[in-house]
Amino acid sequence: MRMIDLSRQTGPLHMIDTATAVDCGREVRLRRSLRSLVECVVPCCCGFQASPSSDSDSFSVSAESSANCSSVVTGTFFGYRRGRVSFCLQDDTRAAPLLLLEFAVPTSYLAREMRHGLLRIALECGRRKAGEAAAAAEDEERRGRRGGDALFSEPVWSMYCNGRKVGFAVRRRMTAGDAAVLRLMRSVSVGAGVLPVAAAKSEKGDGDGDLLYLRASFERVIGSADSESFHMIDPVGSYGQELSIFLLRT
Repeated sequence: MRMIDLSRQTGPLHMIDTATAVDCGREVRLRRSLRSLVECVVPCCCGFQASPSSDSDSFSVSAESSANCSSVVTGTFFGYRRGRVSFCLQDDTRAAPLLLLEFAVPTSYLAREMRHGLLRIALECGRRKAGEAAAAAEDEERRGRRGGDALFSEPVWSMYCNGRKVGFAVRRRMTAGDAAVLRLMRSVSVGAGVLPVAAAKSEKGDGDGDLLYLRASFERVIGSADSESFHMIDPVGSYGQELSIFLLRT
C-alpha cells in the first residue's frame, strides 16, 4: 500500500468513491489464535475445567501431589486461667507430641481473642548459625525426631496475635504435668472446657485457677522447609471460629 503525504500534495486529491474489497483473512486468523491462547491460559489461573482423556490424568497427578503437602493433626491449647498457655501438636490424641510450645500470654488473653471469631497466630524466627543448627540436629536425632520436622526444633519464636506482637513462644520438653493433662484428654478428639485441677495438677499447683483447654483437628500445610501452617478444621455443621497458626523461619 502506498502512503500519501498530504502536506506535500500540490495537485488535486482524488478520493476513492467506489466499493473496494479488503482481505481480512490474516486479521481474522490472528484474532482466532489470540482467543485460543487466552482460553488455554485463563483456566489455569482461574480454576480447573474438566477435559477428556490425558488432561484428566494430569489433573489427578497434580491433585495427588498437592495432597501430599498436607495432613491432619491434633492441636491442643491448655493452661491455667491466670498462667501461660501451652500449645501441643500430635499425630493423634495418643501419640507423643510433635511440638510443644509455651506462649508468653496468659490463657485468659487467648480466650478473649478467640471470642471475636478470628484468631491468627504467627510465629517467626531467624536462621541459626551453622554450628548451632548442627548441634540442634544431633539433639533432635538423639530424641528420635524425624528429619522432616526440623522446623519444630527452633527453640524461640517471635509471636504475633492478630497482627500484634505479644512476646515470644518457647519450645519446651514435656513435663510430668503436661503428660498428666494429655493422658486425661486421650478420649477427647474435639472440644473445649475446664479440666479437674486435682487430676491435672502440675508443679505450679492450683494457684493459677482453673485449667482450660481447647482441642481440635488442624490441617497441616507444609509450604517449604522453612514454613508451615496449621488451620483449625471446624466440626461438621459448625462454623464461625477461624483459627490458624503460621510458622516461618527467615
